[in-house]
Amino acid sequence: MKSSVSRRWFCLGSLTALGGCGFQPVYMPTASGAAGPAHRELAAVNVPVIPDRPGQIMRLALQERFGSDAGLVPLKYDLNVSFSVAGEGVGIEANDIATRIRLIGTATYSLHARDPKRTELTSGAARAMDGVNIFDSQYFAADLEVEAETKRIAENIATQIALQLAVWFREQADKKVA
Repeated sequence: MKSSVSRRWFCLGSLTALGGCGFQPVYMPTASGAAGPAHRELAAVNVPVIPDRPGQIMRLALQERFGSDAGLVPLKYDLNVSFSVAGEGVGIEANDIATRIRLIGTATYSLHARDPKRTELTSGAARAMDGVNIFDSQYFAADLEVEAETKRIAENIATQIALQLAVWFREQADKKVA
Protein backbone atom coordinates (compact mmCIF):
# COMPACT_ATOMS: atom_id res chain seq x y z
CA MET A 1 0.00 0.00 0.00
CA LYS A 2 2.71 2.43 1.00
CA SER A 3 4.77 1.76 -2.16
CA SER A 4 1.83 2.48 -4.49
CA VAL A 5 1.14 5.80 -2.73
CA SER A 6 4.80 6.83 -2.92
CA ARG A 7 4.89 5.79 -6.60
CA ARG A 8 1.91 8.04 -7.30
CA TRP A 9 3.57 10.99 -5.58
CA PHE A 10 6.79 10.33 -7.49
CA CYS A 11 4.92 10.28 -10.83
CA LEU A 12 2.99 13.43 -9.94
CA GLY A 13 6.20 15.19 -8.88
CA SER A 14 7.96 14.11 -12.08
CA LEU A 15 5.14 15.47 -14.24
CA THR A 16 5.16 18.74 -12.33
CA ALA A 17 8.92 19.04 -12.80
CA LEU A 18 8.57 18.43 -16.54
CA GLY A 19 5.95 21.16 -16.80
CA GLY A 20 8.27 23.57 -15.02
CA CYS A 21 11.10 23.04 -17.51
CA GLY A 22 8.96 23.92 -20.53
CA PHE A 23 7.97 20.38 -21.52
CA GLN A 24 4.95 20.29 -23.81
CA PRO A 25 3.42 17.27 -25.53
CA VAL A 26 4.10 17.05 -29.26
CA TYR A 27 0.40 16.78 -30.12
CA MET A 28 -0.71 19.46 -27.62
CA PRO A 29 -3.70 21.53 -28.83
CA THR A 30 -3.62 25.31 -28.82
CA ALA A 31 -4.93 27.34 -25.88
CA SER A 32 -8.28 27.75 -27.67
CA GLY A 33 -8.64 23.96 -27.95
CA ALA A 34 -7.97 23.83 -31.69
CA ALA A 35 -5.59 21.29 -33.17
CA GLY A 36 -1.94 22.09 -32.51
CA PRO A 37 0.69 22.62 -35.19
CA ALA A 38 1.65 18.94 -35.37
CA HIS A 39 -1.96 17.81 -35.96
CA ARG A 40 -2.66 20.55 -38.50
CA GLU A 41 0.49 20.00 -40.51
CA LEU A 42 0.31 16.19 -40.44
CA ALA A 43 -3.23 16.40 -41.82
CA ALA A 44 -1.85 18.43 -44.75
CA VAL A 45 0.59 15.68 -45.80
CA ASN A 46 -0.10 13.63 -48.92
CA VAL A 47 1.43 10.15 -49.11
CA PRO A 48 1.83 9.11 -52.76
CA VAL A 49 1.52 5.47 -53.74
CA ILE A 50 4.33 3.25 -52.42
CA PRO A 51 4.97 0.22 -54.68
CA ASP A 52 4.29 -3.43 -53.76
CA ARG A 53 2.10 -4.91 -51.05
CA PRO A 54 4.29 -3.85 -48.09
CA GLY A 55 4.27 -0.32 -49.54
CA GLN A 56 0.48 -0.31 -49.68
CA ILE A 57 0.35 -1.39 -46.05
CA MET A 58 2.83 1.37 -45.12
CA ARG A 59 0.87 4.04 -47.01
CA LEU A 60 -2.37 3.06 -45.29
CA ALA A 61 -0.68 3.11 -41.86
CA LEU A 62 0.76 6.57 -42.53
CA GLN A 63 -2.58 7.93 -43.73
CA GLU A 64 -4.24 6.63 -40.56
CA ARG A 65 -1.67 8.37 -38.38
CA PHE A 66 -1.78 11.64 -40.33
CA GLY A 67 -5.56 11.81 -40.55
CA SER A 68 -5.10 13.10 -44.09
CA ASP A 69 -7.83 11.02 -45.72
CA ALA A 70 -10.65 13.31 -44.57
CA GLY A 71 -10.08 15.85 -47.36
CA LEU A 72 -10.92 18.76 -45.06
CA VAL A 73 -7.42 20.27 -45.00
CA PRO A 74 -5.69 21.45 -48.21
CA LEU A 75 -2.58 19.40 -48.89
CA LYS A 76 0.69 21.33 -48.51
CA TYR A 77 3.26 18.54 -48.48
CA ASP A 78 4.18 15.29 -50.22
CA LEU A 79 5.89 12.54 -48.23
CA ASN A 80 7.93 10.25 -50.46
CA VAL A 81 8.62 6.94 -48.74
CA SER A 82 10.77 3.99 -49.72
CA PHE A 83 9.87 0.88 -47.68
CA SER A 84 11.14 -2.68 -47.75
CA VAL A 85 11.06 -5.75 -45.57
CA ALA A 86 13.89 -8.28 -45.73
CA GLY A 87 14.13 -11.65 -44.05
CA GLU A 88 17.06 -13.70 -42.85
CA GLY A 89 17.14 -17.17 -41.36
CA VAL A 90 18.33 -17.19 -37.78
CA GLY A 91 17.22 -20.60 -36.52
CA ILE A 92 19.04 -23.03 -38.86
CA GLU A 93 18.82 -26.80 -38.45
CA ALA A 94 21.61 -29.21 -39.36
CA ASN A 95 19.99 -29.81 -42.79
CA ASP A 96 20.10 -26.04 -43.59
CA ILE A 97 16.37 -25.49 -43.08
CA ALA A 98 15.47 -22.25 -41.35
CA THR A 99 13.05 -22.58 -38.44
CA ARG A 100 13.00 -18.89 -37.55
CA ILE A 101 13.16 -15.85 -39.80
CA ARG A 102 14.12 -12.36 -38.65
CA LEU A 103 12.20 -9.71 -40.58
CA ILE A 104 13.80 -6.28 -40.82
CA GLY A 105 11.76 -3.39 -42.14
CA THR A 106 13.48 -0.20 -43.25
CA ALA A 107 12.04 3.01 -44.57
CA THR A 108 13.52 6.27 -45.75
CA TYR A 109 11.38 9.33 -46.31
CA SER A 110 11.60 12.88 -47.55
CA LEU A 111 9.02 15.60 -47.02
CA HIS A 112 8.60 18.03 -49.90
CA ALA A 113 6.63 21.26 -50.05
CA ARG A 114 4.04 21.52 -52.81
CA ASP A 115 5.72 24.55 -54.32
CA PRO A 116 7.04 24.91 -57.89
CA LYS A 117 10.57 23.94 -56.78
CA ARG A 118 9.36 20.90 -54.78
CA THR A 119 11.60 22.02 -51.90
CA GLU A 120 12.78 19.21 -49.64
CA LEU A 121 11.96 20.23 -46.07
CA THR A 122 13.20 17.27 -44.06
CA SER A 123 14.14 13.63 -44.47
CA GLY A 124 14.82 10.68 -42.26
CA ALA A 125 14.74 6.96 -41.75
CA ALA A 126 13.05 4.41 -39.54
CA ARG A 127 13.67 0.74 -38.84
CA ALA A 128 11.85 -2.08 -37.09
CA MET A 129 12.58 -5.76 -36.57
CA ASP A 130 10.54 -8.84 -35.66
CA GLY A 131 10.69 -12.60 -36.09
CA VAL A 132 8.58 -15.50 -37.29
CA ASN A 133 8.81 -19.20 -36.49
CA ILE A 134 8.60 -21.52 -39.51
CA PHE A 135 7.27 -25.07 -39.30
CA ASP A 136 7.67 -27.64 -42.11
CA SER A 137 4.07 -28.83 -42.19
CA GLN A 138 2.45 -25.40 -41.89
CA TYR A 139 3.48 -23.52 -45.04
CA PHE A 140 0.32 -21.44 -45.40
CA ALA A 141 0.26 -20.63 -41.69
CA ALA A 142 3.85 -19.41 -41.96
CA ASP A 143 2.96 -17.33 -45.01
CA LEU A 144 0.07 -15.71 -43.13
CA GLU A 145 2.31 -15.10 -40.12
CA VAL A 146 4.94 -13.37 -42.29
CA GLU A 147 2.22 -11.16 -43.76
CA ALA A 148 0.93 -10.29 -40.26
CA GLU A 149 4.48 -9.49 -39.09
CA THR A 150 5.02 -7.31 -42.16
CA LYS A 151 1.90 -5.35 -41.23
CA ARG A 152 3.11 -4.92 -37.65
CA ILE A 153 6.51 -3.75 -38.86
CA ALA A 154 4.88 -1.28 -41.27
CA GLU A 155 2.67 0.10 -38.49
CA ASN A 156 5.64 0.44 -36.15
CA ILE A 157 7.67 2.31 -38.77
CA ALA A 158 4.66 4.49 -39.68
CA THR A 159 4.39 5.49 -36.02
CA GLN A 160 8.10 6.35 -35.95
CA ILE A 161 7.81 8.48 -39.10
CA ALA A 162 4.68 10.24 -37.85
CA LEU A 163 6.38 11.08 -34.56
CA GLN A 164 9.54 12.33 -36.29
CA LEU A 165 7.45 14.57 -38.56
CA ALA A 166 5.29 15.79 -35.66
CA VAL A 167 8.42 16.81 -33.75
CA TRP A 168 9.77 18.56 -36.85
CA PHE A 169 6.49 20.45 -37.40
CA ARG A 170 6.41 21.41 -33.74
CA GLU A 171 9.99 22.73 -33.92
CA GLN A 172 9.13 24.75 -37.04
CA ALA A 173 6.11 26.28 -35.28
CA ASP A 174 8.28 27.16 -32.26
CA LYS A 175 10.84 28.85 -34.56
CA LYS A 176 8.08 31.03 -36.06
CA VAL A 177 6.93 32.12 -32.59
CA ALA A 178 10.43 32.90 -31.31
